[in-house]
Amino acid sequence: MQIFIHDDFDLEKICGSGQCFRPGAVSGGVSAGISEQDAASAHMPAGDPALYRFITGNHVLFIRRSEDEMYDVSCSEAEWDTVWRPYFDLDRCYADVRASIPAGDPFLTKAASFSRGIRILRQDPWEMIISFIISQRKTIPAIRRSIEMLCERFGRTLDCGGQPSAFPAIRAFPSPEALAAASADELSACSLGYRVPYIMDAAKKIASGQIDPEALYDCSYEKRMEILKSIFGVGEKVANCICLFGYGCTSAAPVDTWIRKVIDTVYAGKEPFSAFGDNAGIVQQYVFYYAVSQKKI
Repeated sequence: MQIFIHDDFDLEKICGSGQCFRPGAVSGGVSAGISEQDAASAHMPAGDPALYRFITGNHVLFIRRSEDEMYDVSCSEAEWDTVWRPYFDLDRCYADVRASIPAGDPFLTKAASFSRGIRILRQDPWEMIISFIISQRKTIPAIRRSIEMLCERFGRTLDCGGQPSAFPAIRAFPSPEALAAASADELSACSLGYRVPYIMDAAKKIASGQIDPEALYDCSYEKRMEILKSIFGVGEKVANCICLFGYGCTSAAPVDTWIRKVIDTVYAGKEPFSAFGDNAGIVQQYVFYYAVSQKKI
C-alpha cells in the first residue's frame, strides 16, 4: 500500500533520535539473503535500500520512501489508520512546531532545521519503562543489544503475515509477566548489569497490578511522574522520557547530560523548552539530536 505524508518525516532521523531502540533500517534493501519474491510474499516493500522496520505491540511495519511525500508500507489501510498513524503522531504538524521557534534564537533555529523530520513516536509505555531503565549510562548501540537479547529470550514470536522462513523471526517485546518470572541470572545474561534489580522491580510491580501502565494515561503529569518514580531506579530524567515517548506527553522535556550542556553553555543555566508549552518535548528532541550528532556542545 502507498500512503502520503505531507509533513516533516525522516525515517533515518526518527530511528537515530534516541527515543526508540528497536526500529531501524533493514540491510540489503530488504534483508541480507532475502529475495524480492520472498519479500513480496511477506507483504514487504522491496528493492530500495532505505527500508525501515518498526515494531509496536504485536504489529510490525516495513516502510520505505518511494517519492517525495509517498511511502510504501506493508500494512493495510485499517492498520495504518488505527496503529501507525497515531504511532508516528501524524495528526500534529511538525512544520508548525519548527515555525514557532523565534528567529531571535539562532541555536534553536539551527537545531530544528538540522533535526527536521524527527517525530515523537507514541510507543508502548511498558516497553518505554524497561527501555529507559536500561538506557542509563549505556550507549545507544549497547541499549539496542540488551533490548534485543531480552526480546530473543523472553518475547514471543510475531506473525508477520506470510513471512518467508529465510527472514529472521521477529519477537515481541517481553510481557511484564515474562520478565517478572525471569531470574536475576537470566536477566544478567542480557548485559543489564546493575539495572537487573530495577527491571525486576518494574516487572513485578506491573505484573502484580500494583502499577497499571494503562491507568497512567488518565493521570495528571505530576501523578504519573510520582508513580513512575516509585519504581526502583527510575528518576526524574527516565520518568520524563517515559512520559514523552510512552504517553505522548510532549510538554515533558527530559534533561540528560547533552541537554544539560546546552542549557549551561548556550542558555546560561536557564532551560528554553518550557516556553514552548505542549511542544517543549519536541523542541528538546530537536536539540538532543543536533547536539549528539554534531558533538559541538
